[in-house]
Amino acid sequence: MLTNGQKYIHPFSFSQSEVIAFAKVTGDNNPVHLDDEFAAQTVFKKKIIHGMLGASVLSKVFGTIFPGNGTIYLNQTLNFYKPMYVDEYYEAIFEVKELIFEKQRAIITTTIVDIDNKIVLAGEACIMHAKILQQVHA
Repeated sequence: MLTNGQKYIHPFSFSQSEVIAFAKVTGDNNPVHLDDEFAAQTVFKKKIIHGMLGASVLSKVFGTIFPGNGTIYLNQTLNFYKPMYVDEYYEAIFEVKELIFEKQRAIITTTIVDIDNKIVLAGEACIMHAKILQQVHA
């Protein structure tokens, strides 16, 4: 069951092969993600991960871990603050902000931080899940 203020933290990283696979699946072949020479000439100085690949970890966690199977994504805001890089470690932090029992929904803040605890991405999600309704009967 979800509770107000509840937190979940999920560590993760992405390899260059995962970045390449994401580029193939989405068709986003921007060379800033795939070409060392091109990326070296950008403000980032090296290849960066697709922003949406980084954000995809939020969907993974909602649908498989917290709250888990059966979760339906209703919306998500995203603000990108810093680039993400291959083979670096990050944490996705989820915090239940509000439970809307009658609609089986939860508003959850979503934040990704780097190893220095600097915010890379932040937003807010609205999800629907049967575990939210269970609290009404508890």
